[in-house]
Amino acid sequence: MTLADVLAGVIFLALNAYALLGGADFGGGVWDLLATGPRKERQRELIAEAIGPVWEANHVWLILALVLLFTCFPPAFARLGTLLHIPLSLVLIGIVLRGSAFTFWRYGGGGHGDQEQRHWGVVFAVASLITPLLLGTTVGAIASGALAGRGAGTGDAFYATYVAPWLNPFALSVGAFALVAFAFLAAVYLTMEGEEPELREDFRWRALASGVALFGVALSALLLSPAAVRGALVFASWAVPLHLLTGAAAVTALAALWYRRWRLARAAAAVQVSLILWGWALSQRPYILPPDLTVAAAAGPPATLRLVLAALVLGAVVLLPSLYYLFRVFKAGNRVSLE
Repeated sequence: MTLADVLAGVIFLALNAYALLGGADFGGGVWDLLATGPRKERQRELIAEAIGPVWEANHVWLILALVLLFTCFPPAFARLGTLLHIPLSLVLIGIVLRGSAFTFWRYGGGGHGDQEQRHWGVVFAVASLITPLLLGTTVGAIASGALAGRGAGTGDAFYATYVAPWLNPFALSVGAFALVAFAFLAAVYLTMEGEEPELREDFRWRALASGVALFGVALSALLLSPAAVRGALVFASWAVPLHLLTGAAAVTALAALWYRRWRLARAAAAVQVSLILWGWALSQRPYILPPDLTVAAAAGPPATLRLVLAALVLGAVVLLPSLYYLFRVFKAGNRVSLE
């Protein structure tokens, strides 16, 4: 394993952390939009209370991944930023709009029931729905290998170069998968956030429903995937053990929810989503952007990689204890953060 492989692994670890922590924030926004029943306002209050103390900190993982990609693998960053500039720009707008709307909604005064406050709540919820859909669509475009041989000088039209790679059934199915996965994580986490038994039951049923739906969208994405992707996910030496572990985690999560074992459900759901993400990483190894740009070919100079690794070690000494302290202060006791 080379230094470039190590740093590529760190990037993926950061994306994994962002999916489990920031992703559930997006899922919380989805459930805010879909809040129903006699306790819908209390459901929204619970979502906001869970997200409020930590939502800004959760974006540190996405920032870390982008900075490492830009610094250590500039050709990959350039290709992504060029060919996927439309969905990535919309993702950035969605993240900014969502954060601003949340701030105005929760801290702008006037109370939760105020008309203007609810307007910002709707903006927050809609942005929480669209942003993960676009993030997943971007992942689908990368995994499909549609970014190879495109760009300036190829003679391709604008649509074929900048739209077709991500606006297609497979990429959109991956976007739908990301949205459902984030909603599933959020619902599972919220079963431990709620102190009222009725609220726990509300999110328990949402978690069970989204957990079952997650299987459906995962199967759809697999059936719509290109032959090369499907072959790697089905016939690779690691595929069967990984799918068995993922299936075991999924069954454990659903069974734990059914029997109201909240902590076990949270852990199993996190493992399930993480294993799915690592399946994506393994399916395209050794490429950082399949089918032609490998990790080694995209890596920067060795001196740069060594300096970045040293900076990561020093930064971790500050970052990790700080994040632990943040969650310890705001998520103490039996409550679990909507990370």
